[in-house]
Amino acid sequence: MARVLIPLPARDFDPSEAAVSWQVLSNAGHTVSFTTPDGKPAAADDMMLSGEGLDLWGTIPLLRKLPLIGLLMRANRDARNAYAAMIADPGYSSPLRWDSVDAAAFDGLLLPGGHRARGMRDYLESAALQRHVADFFEAQKPVAAICHGVLLAARSRSARTSRSVLYGYKTTALTWALENSAWKLARITRFWDPDYYRTYLEQAGDPDGYMSVQQEVTRALASPTDFLDVPTCDPDYRRKTSGLPRDSMGDARPAFVVQDRNYISARWPGDVHTFAKAFAGLLK
Repeated sequence: MARVLIPLPARDFDPSEAAVSWQVLSNAGHTVSFTTPDGKPAAADDMMLSGEGLDLWGTIPLLRKLPLIGLLMRANRDARNAYAAMIADPGYSSPLRWDSVDAAAFDGLLLPGGHRARGMRDYLESAALQRHVADFFEAQKPVAAICHGVLLAARSRSARTSRSVLYGYKTTALTWALENSAWKLARITRFWDPDYYRTYLEQAGDPDGYMSVQQEVTRALASPTDFLDVPTCDPDYRRKTSGLPRDSMGDARPAFVVQDRNYISARWPGDVHTFAKAFAGLLK
């Protein structure tokens, strides 16, 4: 079976995208290793686990323990259970350092996402990780990226062409529609920190969404048409695009996953079971 590497930031990664992927790959018989900036175990975005802090009363000590909107926005039960199992796994507690990874030692690479700026920017801007991503693409090994993980791939440059490794590939990623809807909600429910769902913000003069995941990824592609979203003719279009239903091991209807040769991509935690199953199949 395959040896898979999952890079993580020190903190604030999305628990669903990492843990469900780990669980699906492990259950399929693949060996999963983790890598972090300092070789210490990573910590997920705590609000995506508890839901606390995502409501209007999120700053009030006792009331914050009673999430409402937070229950809808946090990782679902399957993902939380997968996270608990993942962090108890011995392989998770002894990750490699980003700068000590040998890409040749692995058969595949999976890039989870996360949006919280304080932890995710180090991951997205890491020159070491971008070199590793490029190495996997140059070797034409299987690579999977979901949500902001696609942004890390888009920023990774081929040593041969100096272009993004995604240049010439078709991909999806966190769409501006999903990112913007979560941002709008947070500006109301988390008014003291309204940009919680935006990793990067537009500067004066930028058009709306210019620094969104979708638009930055699209700028790295050979053609804007290489960024794929759910087609309106899809019979499950509303289920896939509302930002509410999430897929499961037995129900892929809410998910949207794109495969182009050795590369698989997906949009958000609601796609992760289908995404991880597709990658596990590709690794075989």
